[in-house]
Amino acid sequence: MDKLKRVLNGQDAEDQGGLSEIVDASSLSWGTRVKGFIACFTIGVLCSILGTCLLWVPRKGLILFAVFYTLGNIASLGSTVFLMGPMRQLKRMFEPTRLIATIVMLLCLVLTLCSAFWWHNKGLALIFCILQFFALAWYSISFIPFARDAVKKCFTVCVS
Repeated sequence: MDKLKRVLNGQDAEDQGGLSEIVDASSLSWGTRVKGFIACFTIGVLCSILGTCLLWVPRKGLILFAVFYTLGNIASLGSTVFLMGPMRQLKRMFEPTRLIATIVMLLCLVLTLCSAFWWHNKGLALIFCILQFFALAWYSISFIPFARDAVKKCFTVCVS
């Protein structure tokens, strides 16, 4: 369990410096952090599913879809704050390897809401939601070593 904590906190086995002291000094226990992660992630998934179901509601369906789907993605993304902490999460989001995916994801979150509330364009809202999904997936697999390389190789093999 300690090794899992070190990996999720971004620490190597040899790196037991000041960061481990900060993590150990936090007010939440490791069990509470995992429960918070699971709860927040589950709420995010449920909001996204609910948003997809609400898309077919007449007249207000587009707005409900955009709001719930976007809130679901924000909650899913925010669930990792329980594991890493808010500052570490922000630092890791804007690392060079994740910068483009983070910017595209945040931009699509905003544009989804804009297309629903101000532009009233269902097609754009769907496109931005699809882009949200792919940007969040690309961002998420960046935490798995060599996962992006594997996905790139799969697509080059499929295209060739």
